[in-house]
Formats: sequence, C-alpha cells, structure tokens
Amino acid sequence: MRFSKRSLYAVRAMVRLAIQHKDRPVSIREISEIEDISLPYLEQLFACLRRSELVKSVRGPGGGYVLSRPAAEINLEQIVESVDETIAPAACTDKDSVCLRTADCFMPPVWNELGEKIREFLADISVEDLMARAKRCDLSDS
Repeated sequence: MRFSKRSLYAVRAMVRLAIQHKDRPVSIREISEIEDISLPYLEQLFACLRRSELVKSVRGPGGGYVLSRPAAEINLEQIVESVDETIAPAACTDKDSVCLRTADCFMPPVWNELGEKIREFLADISVEDLMARAKRCDLSDS
C-alpha cells in the first residue's frame, strides 16, 4: 500500500506548521517555500485540513494558519483521512467501491483487518511525535 502525494504533503505541512508556529499564525506561503510544495496545492490541502478542523485560519495582517488543538492531539490517521477520506488497502474494501465477487470472496475480511491495523498504527503517531523526530534530524530550524 502506498500513501498518496496528498497524504504525504499534508503530513509534512502539518508538522511544518507545528514547528514554525511560535505564538503566531504561519502563512502557507512560508510552508510552501520551506517544504517545496506548490502554493496552489497547499491551498487545496489546507482547505481539507480546515474542514476537518485540524487547523484554523487567522485573517488579517500577519494572518495564516494555526493548529486547532495541541500537536499531541492530532495524529496521522486524522491528517490522512482529512485529505484522502479513506484508508483502504484494497479497492474492494473502499466504501465507495462495488465488487461483483464480494459474495463468494474470502479476502475482504483480511483487507479490512489490514486497514484497521494501518489506522491503529497511524493513530498512535501524533504531530508532536513527528516534531520530535524532526528535531532529532535537525529539520526544525529550516
């Protein structure tokens, strides 16, 4: 299973937002420049993150975005689902998918269990955890 570019960029952007936020909102332009992610693409991602209530926008001069709650309370599962909507390891387990063989197939329970394990794994990793990893890799001062 591979995560989409949307998911990977959203996670990077959220961690960067958490790192850069020092009692001030962070512009997505700043995140775009540091993370080398196109500004229009980040605008789309932040619209999803805002709808999912993971970030809040601050308007006006010096405006930008802030995390909607502490970094320890935002996990990877929430971020990925906010931009991709589902974590499904096989198309047949995606809620929007229709499989004509579902009635005689033995695999959906296996794929569903794998999807649950992936969700559990992602839920155990917070933005705060990733910030600590970034500091160990000396990425926090970029």
